[in-house]
Amino acid sequence: MPHPGTQNSKPATDSLKVGRLKTGYLVLAALNTLANCYFFNYLVFYLRDRFGFGNRGNLWVSALYGFIYIFSAWQCGKFAQRRGYLTSLKLGFSGLMALMLVGGFLGSAAGVICIVAAYSIALLFTWPALEALVSENETHSGVQHMVGIYNCTWSAAAAVAYFTGGPLYDRMGRGAIFWLPAGLFLVQLILLHWLSFRRMTVMPATPDPEGQQPPPELAAGRRTVDPHGFLKMAWLANPFAYVAMNTLLAVMPGIAQKLDLSPTRVGLYCSIWFFARFAAFAFLWKWTGWHYRFRWLFSAFVALIICFMFLLLARELWVFVLAQIFFGLSAGLIYYSSLFYSMDLGEASAEHGGLHEAAIGAGICAGPAVGAVSLQFLPHHPNAGTFAVTGLLVFGLGGLLFLWRTQQTRMRTMN
Repeated sequence: MPHPGTQNSKPATDSLKVGRLKTGYLVLAALNTLANCYFFNYLVFYLRDRFGFGNRGNLWVSALYGFIYIFSAWQCGKFAQRRGYLTSLKLGFSGLMALMLVGGFLGSAAGVICIVAAYSIALLFTWPALEALVSENETHSGVQHMVGIYNCTWSAAAAVAYFTGGPLYDRMGRGAIFWLPAGLFLVQLILLHWLSFRRMTVMPATPDPEGQQPPPELAAGRRTVDPHGFLKMAWLANPFAYVAMNTLLAVMPGIAQKLDLSPTRVGLYCSIWFFARFAAFAFLWKWTGWHYRFRWLFSAFVALIICFMFLLLARELWVFVLAQIFFGLSAGLIYYSSLFYSMDLGEASAEHGGLHEAAIGAGICAGPAVGAVSLQFLPHHPNAGTFAVTGLLVFGLGGLLFLWRTQQTRMRTMN
């Protein structure tokens, strides 16, 4: 006769094993963020110091990266959904490590740009799969919890990477942007093989049927706009947040020169918005009142535009630092909205994660492209790129309002 409680011990054990697996996936997300940030965020300094690139050249490279990113995300999300998340990760990490090893030996700008193009493909075998892994087999409340942990994990790693990247760039040399990520990708591959073995011994936890019911905030959101309407609005807003963020990152060497900052000081003073974004994620994870509430998304978008202007036009360090705080908070809410709604409403998690990443790629491409074109045709107006990108952001805000009104009208018609 089985000991009392034996029947309940296996589900508890399986749940514990699944929890450990998800901890492993979060570690992969943190390492992936570190590697990506060490490479791409300081690539603009490498191109400046090694090949003499200015703002215009760095903006064009960022635009190329974003353009390829769009199509890579969409297709790689489908690949992960069809072939398996772990297969996608293995392919991605292997490709990324190989590209970093090759990049460390290249001596031409054209060669490095080719690495960037290939990198923007290999990278997208990782993010949609990781986003799906942390939220698979979760109830609605479980998705909220896991997306919160996931956002806090990668954003904390991004903040640490930008904060420490400048000093590492100065002390380890320019080649560190290749060798350091290559080592991190190798560690990820080793950890992934261990997780693959562990995953085969763990049965996925079955979601609680009661947990599949819409959470209170979802029901509240249905009174004015269909939940999928919020997903569309978030997918519209998030690319524009990346328009601002990636334009800022691409011209950071120019900002550093204007504010007289070395790469080490860039890491110290220009990573503030990364930490502010992490703080936003931590707060939004625990407080769910923003779920399916338009005013929060709209306010964040407005603040993002204002802070973007201050960041690129600031002549004083204290103004630059203060604007970063609100810029990071705004970007955090916009990003969180896109990923949360993608995971909360998406049945094919990796494919929805791929669409989420494709929208990010559109923003990564559009902002730097508009800035680069402005500087190309107005080379004697150094702020032309700033005003052009700001105009693009205002256009996006108008699109968000239009979509909100359209969704409200559609909801009233249905009722």
